Amino acid sequence: MGTQLVWFKRDLRVHDNAALTHAAALGPVMCVYIVEPSYWRNPDASQRQFDFLHECLRDLFVQLKACCVRLQVLTGEVSEVLDRLHQAQAFSHLHAHEETGNALTYERDKAVARWCATHNVQWQEHSQNGVVRRLPSRNQWSALWTQRMQAPQLIAPTLTPAPWPWPAERWPDWQAWGLALDAPPERQTGGRQAAWHTLQSFLNTRSGQYRGGISSPLSATSACSRLSPYLSWGCLSMREVVQATEQTLVQPGLDPWTRKGLVAFTSRLHWHCHFMQKLESEPAIEHRNMHRAYDGLREGDWNAAHFERLRTATTGWPLVDACVTMLQHTGWLNFRMRAMLVSVAAYPLWLHWREVGQWLAGQFVDYEPGIHWSQMQMQSGTTGINTTRVYNPIKQAQDHDPQGVFVRRWLPVLRRVPDTWLFEPWKMPPSVQAQCGVVVGSHVGAHWPEPVVDLPAATRSAKALLHARRSTPQVRQGKQAIIEQHASRRATQPTQRRRAAPAIEDTQTQWDF
Repeated sequence: MGTQLVWFKRDLRVHDNAALTHAAALGPVMCVYIVEPSYWRNPDASQRQFDFLHECLRDLFVQLKACCVRLQVLTGEVSEVLDRLHQAQAFSHLHAHEETGNALTYERDKAVARWCATHNVQWQEHSQNGVVRRLPSRNQWSALWTQRMQAPQLIAPTLTPAPWPWPAERWPDWQAWGLALDAPPERQTGGRQAAWHTLQSFLNTRSGQYRGGISSPLSATSACSRLSPYLSWGCLSMREVVQATEQTLVQPGLDPWTRKGLVAFTSRLHWHCHFMQKLESEPAIEHRNMHRAYDGLREGDWNAAHFERLRTATTGWPLVDACVTMLQHTGWLNFRMRAMLVSVAAYPLWLHWREVGQWLAGQFVDYEPGIHWSQMQMQSGTTGINTTRVYNPIKQAQDHDPQGVFVRRWLPVLRRVPDTWLFEPWKMPPSVQAQCGVVVGSHVGAHWPEPVVDLPAATRSAKALLHARRSTPQVRQGKQAIIEQHASRRATQPTQRRRAAPAIEDTQTQWDF
């Protein structure tokens, strides 16, 4: 049927790859990954993500070599690259996976569809997770998710290579696109090999810590599965993670804590796709409030100084600043601390979720647009269907870092501060400040800043403004339509071990694992 072009996007594996499998059945294959300058110039992209991608592609190159085909990495806007390639080596089919990405990739995919129609190339897009394109009703989603997760995995095919028309291109220089120098020293390594090792270590060893361990930043580093970047970039398929978890659950003699952890984890995998489905069904929620009656709530009150204090880890609230420092250093943060950062930004700092979301997106190596923007809105109170979540950073520190181990690790300046004052250092008497060598204040020579705002007063003001808007007829009237389009439904689970999802997601959820 002619040459088949497989375009890799966020599906960087050969195992359980529908695009690759279908192409192999039709004819000789060319495999490409296209590095798009416009994507990497976007505010939600970063060098840390680019470096992770590079590692994934090196691993994918080895995987495809074992299938008898070479991965070609090309640079340019996708339609222009396809045009150049088609002129040199015509192809009859373009195979790719559906992508629930940001607005740029959404518009790019529509442009590719137009290019294929113009050039008489058949574009076959394949689903690769539980997100359903053109979903007619949310009532059908959970059953479709279960059906996809139970389908057999696709084995990596042996491919017939098509002739490649020109020499291999060099890996592009990220500095040419204005990406800031950004290399976290403790970032996770990309690629399927690292992903598989992480999956096995979680299923066989770390999952016993999952229940009760994922909330605290002290234990979450090992208690969480740490699979989020590998699912975001497609080093693993959602189906193989679900099935591997289910297979582990039926092993005889499984430790009770491991069993409980894996049951909870399987539920989170369902939520993962549930949140991505929101952006698939309504791409505009990346840019505007899910409930339009919240328009104008924060937009006109943007405070650049507050935002600067947040992103530079100088809010004066130790747990907040420790979390930002860890995120800068590793590219990852557990779900409760992510939610706390957004809550602090949205309420006491009164910052709109869009600008904060762009900054955080670039910080997260595991940035998944569907989950990210849905969670940004949920934690900021603009969905219209979720309980208001306001996290007090002092209480969170007391609950999840009671001895201050996490804060002291990431904020060395506070290591000598006594436990009594660690989470509220601005309350230290001058004599204690002198004793521990930490001077608090806004003046030159201070070692620790005063809080950016008065936390109780700013939080009360923010909640009053939000609740005043929430009580308006416009908000109440628009709620049902959002429930119909986006809220979860009670569902039949893939095994009896999984608990049904709540009718409306007023429970705490996460955008990492």
